[in-house]
Amino acid sequence: MSKKPYKGFKPKWVEETAAADSYRSIFRWGDPSFVRYPKEALYKLMKQRFKLSDEDFKHYHGDIGFDKVSLNIPSKLSVDDFKSLESIVGKGFVSISDYDRLAVAYGKTAYDAMRLREKIYENLPDAVVYPDDSEQIQKVVDFCIQKDIPLYVYGGGSSVTRGVEPVKGGISLDLRRRFNKVLAFNEIDQTITVQAGMSGPILEKALNEAVKNFKAKRAYTCGHFPQSFEYSAVGGWVVTRGAGQNSTYYGKIEDIVLSQKYATPIGTIQTSHYPREATGPSINQIMMGSEGTFGVLTEVTLRVFRFMPQNRVRFSYIFHDWESAQEAAREMMQAEAGFASVFRLSDPEETNIMLSLYNVDETPLRHLFKLRSYKDMERCLFLGFTDGEKGFAKNVARKIRKIAHQYGGMSLTGFVCSAWEKGRFTDPYLRDTMLDFGIVTDTLECSVNWSNMHRVWRDVREVCHALPNTVVTTHMSHCYPQGANLYFIFITKMDKAEEFKRYHTTILDAIQRSGAAISHHHGVGKMFGPWLEGYLGTKEFNMIKVPKEYLDPQYLLNPGGRLCLGLTEREKKFLKEHD
Repeated sequence: MSKKPYKGFKPKWVEETAAADSYRSIFRWGDPSFVRYPKEALYKLMKQRFKLSDEDFKHYHGDIGFDKVSLNIPSKLSVDDFKSLESIVGKGFVSISDYDRLAVAYGKTAYDAMRLREKIYENLPDAVVYPDDSEQIQKVVDFCIQKDIPLYVYGGGSSVTRGVEPVKGGISLDLRRRFNKVLAFNEIDQTITVQAGMSGPILEKALNEAVKNFKAKRAYTCGHFPQSFEYSAVGGWVVTRGAGQNSTYYGKIEDIVLSQKYATPIGTIQTSHYPREATGPSINQIMMGSEGTFGVLTEVTLRVFRFMPQNRVRFSYIFHDWESAQEAAREMMQAEAGFASVFRLSDPEETNIMLSLYNVDETPLRHLFKLRSYKDMERCLFLGFTDGEKGFAKNVARKIRKIAHQYGGMSLTGFVCSAWEKGRFTDPYLRDTMLDFGIVTDTLECSVNWSNMHRVWRDVREVCHALPNTVVTTHMSHCYPQGANLYFIFITKMDKAEEFKRYHTTILDAIQRSGAAISHHHGVGKMFGPWLEGYLGTKEFNMIKVPKEYLDPQYLLNPGGRLCLGLTEREKKFLKEHD
């Protein structure tokens, strides 16, 4: 929440806690009692950019969701099937209530939030099941195959690709309530094995307190911190091939996973647990990224890392323009001097907002920018920090400073990075605050090489800006010697979910035309599925069907378009144009 009071007009931001049985408790982000709204300077900047006035912020835009969930959509699950499921997971752990069914029906894309605000319930499970162990999940899978019932999985629910949506009804496994335990910790191998519903904060706390919890010699960290960290699950990280904000040092999740266990229609699949091997194609890699279509991920063994926050070195720099900032970032990644942990470069439009969001515009630095010709809407903000052994962390930061200065970067010390850290997991709360007034915020990201980065950045932003009065910010936050991701955030005023979907489709088309990979870490889901074959190629896409046909020939695991599997050409076209 903004700490300073507004001096002028203050919108009636929704600050009440969302009731536990309300629609708002489902579609809003995170902690129901936490509220974040923009400080006054940022509010004024947004009004200017969107060509709005205080009048636009005097009344809420549509339904803000404080009423109790009431669907009047009966479950199709039979009494006998209900009792059979209870016999597997226990009495009280199968639900057909309106609230429980709606709570697992949507993820966290703006399209989901807008549909919920409009009371559009396209896809609901007939029942929600809360498993306790892997054996129970295998029995539920077997039951669904026997009864020809579709099966979906809900981990943390932070999907922005329509990844959790039960488009064919059936059963949804909700892993949050009971399926979140540590199963084993091995300090010799430096690994931890957890159930797939394990949340980020619980995992990190267990590792940070490893001395107390496991009688370990030292504290550890998971090294994986997506922006959805507080409300995402380990299983979701794995099946979507996710990335954390510290991935430039620790790696994406596929670099952290050691082994996996799946419940499938043909039985339990357990992958190898060795760090490297030459035993044919990697089953680990084949299963990762399958997004619940090959089996239900039940257990994961992760590599863990020594927790040494005292060695962290924070930095931030301002560059004159996007071109020189990109060149500096590329040199930092190719210098073979080690990698920073967080490595984040914002383009001019994002820098304009970041400097306000993180209070840099309220410091003497704003005068120094003008004096040294770091011009607004041209300058680029670069920030991050190093992790690891003390000497290593210092040396990486020293090399970054040297390269930044070579490309005209001016140091802003660690102040800006520290401000970013404070909001790194709470920025998503701003989305709901603004959506109450009809201002929509959402994201798309892609993977690029350094050689085509500028073209992708230019072409995608051009399509985003085709909608008048739209803010489009871009940053790279996961970098490699050969390229990086580009993360686009678009903010615009919009009325209806279908209007948003049409706009979203034009951006996805632009990403594919530009030659970028259509996703770096968000995954594919149902929302991006229609673009997957066009990106991979038909022969390559058909290779994905082989394990699907072997493991789930009835197409009952996460059916309805996840990874665009099981759809006809006509259905793919319809989804792309209308869904």
